[in-house]
Amino acid sequence: MRFLIKQFDFLLSFSFPEAFKLKTLSIKNLTLLGFTLVALPLVLALLYSAVQVNQLSQQGANAIFNVASLIKSNREVSETMTKMERYASQYLVLNDEELLQSYLQQKTLLNQSISHNLGNSADNKLQRLSQKFLQLSNNIDQFIQPNSAPYSLKKLQFKFKQLVKISQKINFRTNEVISSQAEKLKNKADNVSSMMMQSLVIIPVIIIIAGLFVLLITKPLKALIEQIQRLERGDFEQKIMIQGSVEVVEIADALEVMRTRLHALELQKSSFIRHISHELKTPLAAIKVGIELLNDSSVGKLTKQQQEVSNIIASNVERLQLLIEDLLDFNIVLDSTSLQDSEKLALVPLLRNVINARILDIKHKKLIVKQNIAASYLYSNAKQLQVVLDNLLSNAIKFSPYQGEICIDAVVNGSELVLSISDQGIGIADEQQEKIFTAFYQGTPAQSSQIKGSGLGLTIVKELLMRLNGDVILESRTSLVTGSKFTLLLPRAYQQSRAYKQPDLKKTKGVA
Repeated sequence: MRFLIKQFDFLLSFSFPEAFKLKTLSIKNLTLLGFTLVALPLVLALLYSAVQVNQLSQQGANAIFNVASLIKSNREVSETMTKMERYASQYLVLNDEELLQSYLQQKTLLNQSISHNLGNSADNKLQRLSQKFLQLSNNIDQFIQPNSAPYSLKKLQFKFKQLVKISQKINFRTNEVISSQAEKLKNKADNVSSMMMQSLVIIPVIIIIAGLFVLLITKPLKALIEQIQRLERGDFEQKIMIQGSVEVVEIADALEVMRTRLHALELQKSSFIRHISHELKTPLAAIKVGIELLNDSSVGKLTKQQQEVSNIIASNVERLQLLIEDLLDFNIVLDSTSLQDSEKLALVPLLRNVINARILDIKHKKLIVKQNIAASYLYSNAKQLQVVLDNLLSNAIKFSPYQGEICIDAVVNGSELVLSISDQGIGIADEQQEKIFTAFYQGTPAQSSQIKGSGLGLTIVKELLMRLNGDVILESRTSLVTGSKFTLLLPRAYQQSRAYKQPDLKKTKGVA
């Protein structure tokens, strides 16, 4: 109870303008304040109900005691009065002292019962009837004399009849008092029940108060979670500023420091990769031109051994060029300074550009690219999404067999774009499927590929999809029917009523 009083005083210490500063309290104080505001009305309602029920029970016990006392008194009066009349009548006839003593004894009991139970009653009418009954009872004594005349017996019987009438009035008034007390008790019970039902109104008030404090506590935490998820996606541009409790502000400040450092590191990495890629491409171009001159016999015909060495150098130059291109794509993942903005994209033209960029590789292996693509649109980053599709398509081309098929399917499910690219390659073993998205991991190489990959392609896909709030699912088989299928799930998409069909992209077949 002291705790509730202390917290209530703490609440009252807020002035009206300061009440708007509740969200700046610490989570501990905010929780204690919310608990107090929820518990205090309940405690007050319970205490009030307990007092009312206690009063009702006491009144009920008193009423039951009074009713029992009145009923007992009425029964004793009736029985005693009957005995008194019998003893008095017999004494007048027989003149026996024992009968007189018995009469006097019953009279004493009667007077005591009337005085104790009825004379002290809170009802004024019942008190007056009791006094009248006692006076008449005392007047009967003058008619009880030894050897009295026969007329005394008649007067005695007449007096007892009057006494019986007063007793009946007392009995009737007693019933009225009992009924009145029962009615009062019933009204009191109804009032207590009504007030307890009215006190239930406090429940929705408590729910509203509890909901308000839950909102005050959870809203800043949700804002923190959103900021952490934004950092996870690599968005380091927006400054982290969250208002809330002391603990939340401290966490937000720590996140802001971390965001600043991560942003600086990202810029350094991006700058380093751009410079090193540029520095590597310049001498690589010179080497590539030199190898082409050697292979074209521009500087003289090469011997067989020289030609083998020249082919090895050309193969490694091509591999080095592929690594530099993948490194530049990976730099897109690291550089988030200009790739966060979303725009409305048409899926079909985007896929057309990706396929045209790989058309020479498709023709070289005489592959068939089948498309089943609805005229879909989505809000995303064009450059990032194009890098994702290019990596998946080049992967499918690399592992497809000669004259194989590559299927590209796209459909909008609700507001989500489901796009899959599948090939007829050798598939991916189960133990490799969990590792292929790891940077620089290289699985089983394609049988028809002479150039070894960099191990960055699927890592780039995974990272960019995370930034686009999308996901990728792999389905692969290595026995019987082989092949791999990568399914992209991208949000914020919608589809036109009719599917898009274009003959020149429906089936692209390479030539020798």
